[in-house]
Amino acid sequence: MLASIHPLGERSRRQRWGLTAAAYVTATVAGAALFGATLGWVGAGRPPRLAWAAMLALALIGVALDLRASVPTVRRQVDEEWLGRYRGWVYGASFGFQLGLGVVTVVSSFTVYLAFALALLSGSAAGGLAIGAAFGLVRGLTILAAAGVRSPDQLHRLHRRVAAWDGVTRRLAVGVQAAVAVGGGVAAALRW
Repeated sequence: MLASIHPLGERSRRQRWGLTAAAYVTATVAGAALFGATLGWVGAGRPPRLAWAAMLALALIGVALDLRASVPTVRRQVDEEWLGRYRGWVYGASFGFQLGLGVVTVVSSFTVYLAFALALLSGSAAGGLAIGAAFGLVRGLTILAAAGVRSPDQLHRLHRRVAAWDGVTRRLAVGVQAAVAVGGGVAAALRW
């Protein structure tokens, strides 16, 4: 979204970046919270031991897939033609909601799947909603990295910085999944 929704682009489309970004973040949180709550509701009533074991297994699978950079995904992006067709808050909310759902566009890290698996394993709509909302908020707030873009040179610098962080973020994702695996393993051992 940093390539599509930034102050320079919004100004060229005669839109207000603040309004578009607010709609984007709000819809990202809403989409993720709704999906998380639904998964938590679906996961209600499952055996707790199964949940801990599943969390451990999924986190380990995620570590392996992210280390190999072979995460299963769909090959779909948001429709960028909307940028010239609709008002900023409309495409901001639409893009945000789709990205909040996490799995309807390209997934680059297994942490997306793991977040929603944890929502399912929470076993309650409230737990799933909290997990989804946290995921959506973190994902949505990344748009703020583009807040200072006022020129093409600033946009290019932003993209170079994002590209430079790719390895760091990939290692961070693997580290988070490893921590979840350890936590799931400890919890499973204590429960059994």
